[in-house]
Amino acid sequence: LRVFFSSLFFLSFRPFHVEPTNIVSVNDDMQRVTDEASAMNKRIHYYSRLTSPADRALIAPDHVLPAPDEIYVYSPLGTAFKVDSCTDGYGKNSSLVTIFMIWNTMMGTSILSIPWGIKQAGFTSGIILILLMGILTLYCCYRVVKSRQMIPLTDTSNWEFPDVCKYYFGSFGQWSSLLFSMVSLVGAMVVYWVLMSNFLFNTGKFIYNFVHDINVTDIVPGTNGSNKVICPSAASDHPPQNRSVMFSSGNRTGFELFEEWWDKSKTVPFYLIAVLLPLLNLKSPSFFAKFNVLGTVSVVYLVFLVTVKAAHLGIHLEFNWFTENEFFVPEFRILFPQLTGVLTLAFFIHNCVITLLQNNRNQENNVRDLSIAYFLVGLTYLYVGVIIFASFPSPPLSKECIEQNFLDNFPSDDIMSFVARIFLLFQMMTVYPLLGYLARVQLLRQFFGNAYPSLFHVFVLNVAIVGAGVAMARFYPNIGGIIR
Repeated sequence: LRVFFSSLFFLSFRPFHVEPTNIVSVNDDMQRVTDEASAMNKRIHYYSRLTSPADRALIAPDHVLPAPDEIYVYSPLGTAFKVDSCTDGYGKNSSLVTIFMIWNTMMGTSILSIPWGIKQAGFTSGIILILLMGILTLYCCYRVVKSRQMIPLTDTSNWEFPDVCKYYFGSFGQWSSLLFSMVSLVGAMVVYWVLMSNFLFNTGKFIYNFVHDINVTDIVPGTNGSNKVICPSAASDHPPQNRSVMFSSGNRTGFELFEEWWDKSKTVPFYLIAVLLPLLNLKSPSFFAKFNVLGTVSVVYLVFLVTVKAAHLGIHLEFNWFTENEFFVPEFRILFPQLTGVLTLAFFIHNCVITLLQNNRNQENNVRDLSIAYFLVGLTYLYVGVIIFASFPSPPLSKECIEQNFLDNFPSDDIMSFVARIFLLFQMMTVYPLLGYLARVQLLRQFFGNAYPSLFHVFVLNVAIVGAGVAMARFYPNIGGIIR
């Protein structure tokens, strides 16, 4: 859920009226806003279109703003909240809420690739790199927060990240911030499509085998016992496909037909189009914003799964500082840039940190709260990455078997992994339309002045984004490589 918060800064409007259908849990009254507030909203939009948000010459004057009891703060994620009492443009989130909001925003799909990244860098160097990258990105984030406060003789209370970039670097800064934000958004959507294809494939396979009482054994090396761990990449250098053998009293032809039409890369990525492409064309995906809590639930469950698996598997470590053997990797490897590439996205929140901290009740605690949030994120990444790497059973398997998505190291019939995939699949299918909505708002508004110029414009953009995801899931389903 980290990425879709990262672009709220592009919608830097004054507080404005929102239709009642888009307002959730404000109060119990049927009449949410007045006609006067609705009219004022049109005036505010008129002022906002006369100039860019960074230009303070045409700020909407006080007499066209709604009364304090009629002001709503709207989120592009589809929710709006009534402002009961607000001073100096700041919200009323406590430090604790702000910290966990930043934590939840940063925690994303990168957590699934951290163990693989540690394997690529080496155990010791992996830990060091996570700490160093966390400190480096925290300092950069701190400079972003302070950069707005260092602008003299200008009211920057409502400025967002692109406004700051435009002040310091001109139009180049404004457009480059848009470019990198789009790269982050579209890249996240591509990773989501690859992961959704993976989770849908394994979920469907589990359900089919359970319903038809089929015992499927993956034709890959693995451990024995109730806590089985497998090495899908051992059979070939290519991503694992449907390599399995069936033991069943049922019709073998039916199983083979299922294997043909339910393939991880050849068919499943295309099935998702029928579900997600229509959702991307919705004008406002406010319904999906109500499922944001699934992001936190999924991460908490992953930590629980990692803890339980490690308790059963035990610790398997051997320190070889520069030499590699059959089962273990050196502590320092020249492949470490692959981990740093993953971490740059894993710790990335810089283009929305100003927006998130604006709602902090105690603005003087912004730096402290940001530092605590980064500490918690780094701790979560360290815990998951170190525990999965250390508990991976070597021998009999090599540490090189750790997959770019560590859930692939558990067989499709593993109950805990099945539940994790269900959580993540449903979460990603609700977040994906939000990512598409934010990409549409940023790109189309910049070029056409309207986030929804027409169904044709939106459809063409969505087809391009979905096509990129399908192509990656079909030909290069390696999330670690995509992320870095």
